[in-house]
Amino acid sequence: MVPLQIDRHLMFTIGLAIRPCSNCTLGGRLSGVYNNISLELPKTALLQAHYFRKPNVYVTNFPDNPTSSFNYTGKPPSNIMAKGGTRLSYLPFNSNVQLVLQSTAIVALENHPIHLHGTNFFVVGMGLGNYNASSDPLSFNLIDPPERNTIGVPLGGWVALRFQANNPGVWFMHCHLEFHTSVGLATAFVIENGPNPEDSSFLHLWTFPPADDDQAMIGRSIQNVFFLSTMVHRCRNHLYSIHRLPTLKLYAPSA
Repeated sequence: MVPLQIDRHLMFTIGLAIRPCSNCTLGGRLSGVYNNISLELPKTALLQAHYFRKPNVYVTNFPDNPTSSFNYTGKPPSNIMAKGGTRLSYLPFNSNVQLVLQSTAIVALENHPIHLHGTNFFVVGMGLGNYNASSDPLSFNLIDPPERNTIGVPLGGWVALRFQANNPGVWFMHCHLEFHTSVGLATAFVIENGPNPEDSSFLHLWTFPPADDDQAMIGRSIQNVFFLSTMVHRCRNHLYSIHRLPTLKLYAPSA
């Protein structure tokens, strides 16, 4: 069911910007950004870092709101330089989240198809121009909103999503235009464990194949097993209807 009482209000601006580049002809390169932050993927997998509590891989201080306010769909600001980093958004288990995705015209207006891993969301509102936190929620559909895991952010507009963070782990949210993802238009939510064993991303190591202290192999096994267990968990709790099962690609460790 669509969450009615919200614990976390998030607003992410989304679009393209420029990052400084000393080796580039014009001194900058195109980047995709949420809240003017372009994701830098680390060498260690995010889920593996979360599982093993590896430090210095990512931080959970992604801003809940834009770091600066401007006319998002109008004339771009004079400074269009973006920042980079591996900054993720932390969500407590079972928290009810409202996320507004606001299109920007920093480089050019674009319709971005945004995909969230790990959970479905309810599309409670959508509009053109800049989101108004006072008036736009008055027209939200909280009765029978569509449930999706991918949504196109309107060209020069916004979309409001709601979901419950009840699936522990690290969940990628990215633009489905692959080039945009490759230049940083992505982030991730870190959903912490719940109070019960089945509400945990920290599976017992005895469920994995022998690893001979090969931590990289354990990490790949974690991702495979956790993905399958998550699918079972979702189906059991009827989190959403599965119309067709995705192709499962399980990557066995190399010899």
